[in-house]
Amino acid sequence: MTRRDHSRPEVGGRGVRGLSLCAATTCALLASSAARAAETPLDYWWTHGSRAQSIAHLLWFSTAVSILVIAIVSGLLLAGIFRRRGLPPPQMPGQAAINRPSGGASWIYIGAGVSTAVLVFTTVWTFGTLARTGPQPGPAAVRLQITAHQWWWEVRYLSDKPSEEFTTANEIHIPVGQVVEVKLRGPDVIHSFWVPKLAGKTDVIPGQENQTWLQADHEGVYRGQCGEYCGQQHAHMAFEVIASPPDAYAQWRQQQLQPAKATDAPEPQSGQGLFRTRCGICHTVRGTEAGGILGPDLTHVMSRRAIAADTVPNNTGNLAAWIADPQHIKPGNRMPRLGLSGEQLTLIRQYVETLK
Repeated sequence: MTRRDHSRPEVGGRGVRGLSLCAATTCALLASSAARAAETPLDYWWTHGSRAQSIAHLLWFSTAVSILVIAIVSGLLLAGIFRRRGLPPPQMPGQAAINRPSGGASWIYIGAGVSTAVLVFTTVWTFGTLARTGPQPGPAAVRLQITAHQWWWEVRYLSDKPSEEFTTANEIHIPVGQVVEVKLRGPDVIHSFWVPKLAGKTDVIPGQENQTWLQADHEGVYRGQCGEYCGQQHAHMAFEVIASPPDAYAQWRQQQLQPAKATDAPEPQSGQGLFRTRCGICHTVRGTEAGGILGPDLTHVMSRRAIAADTVPNNTGNLAAWIADPQHIKPGNRMPRLGLSGEQLTLIRQYVETLK
């Protein structure tokens, strides 16, 4: 057990030098954090959707008011501490009270009036923001049904024609400038769907279907995250929203509708055969005999930017590591170790890499 030194630092001693070093380190960390603020994946100060923009404006105003209140209160406190008022000495028993002209009450009335006006204005603005961000502004160009699992996102693209529906995972493609309707449901615990640059949080509650909508005004990749603590891997329950021009989105959607390409390798010791017997119980690959529903649909998994719910980039090394020991990368997830030999691991990885 370590001992803590509670002695007061001596002037010019090691205690003061330690405090100076701590202060310098803190300042350096704050400067580094400020420099990287624009790169924060879940930054909600700068938005790229009409819905999130309304929320951000209210946030900016509330922050400005808070800073102003802190400045005023701090200024009055310092004025009360350092101002020399030249008051007479305290009265002794039996002495008559000294009547002093009082002008402070007017400042109390002014402060109460200003603070009340600000609170009323903020309340009206808040209700206006709720009215603007709540209802869907028009018919949706894309309809999604998103299911939140522990700890990944199942994304189903809906259509009036069943043949034009498909399922993917942890990556949401949407067209720029168009309304996207999102229906949310969950089979296990409470989650929260959150894309801070595009919209606020919407809870996902088991046994209940909630609805929200997205609209991206600019092309780009926007990180989303589960916003409600949901267990061991809550922090690794992320996803990406990829907003692309309508033509590029239509091309991507058409590609996702296609089944996986069959391989010519012999069964059952080929990569596809091993995948069917070892992985197909939980995962679906459309166009093959793999039809599991417990895990993500992997029909076009290699077209995704990341794996394991945006935990690691989608590349050969991470893919092999995930197949070999998923618990090492994401402890507690429901994918077990399969006990594959080196050759089996290579064959399955090579097959999965054809699913583009």
